Amino acid sequence: MKLNDSAALDSLLSCIHDIKLWLSQNFLNLNEAKTECIIFSTAGTPNGPALSLGALATYLKPAVRNLGVTFDCNMKFHKQISNVVKTSFFQLRLLAKVKNFLNRHDLEKAIHAFISSRLDYCNALYAGLSQTSISRLQLVQNAAARFLTNTPRREHITPVLYTLHWLPVCYRIVFKILLFVFNALAPEYLSEMLTLREHNRSLRSSNQLVLEVPRSRYKRWGEQAFAVLAPKLWNKLPPDIRTITDIGLFKSKLKTHLFRMAFNML
Repeated sequence: MKLNDSAALDSLLSCIHDIKLWLSQNFLNLNEAKTECIIFSTAGTPNGPALSLGALATYLKPAVRNLGVTFDCNMKFHKQISNVVKTSFFQLRLLAKVKNFLNRHDLEKAIHAFISSRLDYCNALYAGLSQTSISRLQLVQNAAARFLTNTPRREHITPVLYTLHWLPVCYRIVFKILLFVFNALAPEYLSEMLTLREHNRSLRSSNQLVLEVPRSRYKRWGEQAFAVLAPKLWNKLPPDIRTITDIGLFKSKLKTHLFRMAFNML
């Protein structure tokens, strides 16, 4: 919605009114105390008062939570990452209390259940974030690896991750995005953003499932959008991986490929 676009705002308010009306007709009530709204904008774009929100102005927040993910107005996910880091280290401290009662295999399963799952939850949203933000999540994985293997803090962590066959956080993000791309695995609203590249002539690349990469006007906001980033990552995959049709085999080959990239084995 553009600044001071009254028509778009009226449409939004009308939609909210219809929702409240439907709820009341079905003996339900919209909890306005939990109603929040947020304006997503670039760092240089005016926020808040510059955009007249009418009746929604009182619900404006700098960050909102949806499906367990905290979104901020600049989509930098600082608060979300802080929550993940804080909760993950809390879970590690809890696991430390029962570590002596678990064998190595069960302890690793517990780490994946309580730590890795948090790092992987909605992690496709972290694509394009700064290295500083991603490194905070990587510190959590490093701590979990040291905890599992009893590796001293002074020792380098890369050989430990390699031995455990754990993908670093940045590659886990790529893994998730490529899974969305694979074979209509993405929800319809995402798969509609993907278009196979068409060729007027018969070329060797015609059967290699290459995706069209749309142009983007903005480096940060455009380049990290799924419609742009996903085709770029997909097209960089070897043809023998792109043409796989079985989801299990694709995940196995993709993880091996990313693992080799992460540890400079290509």
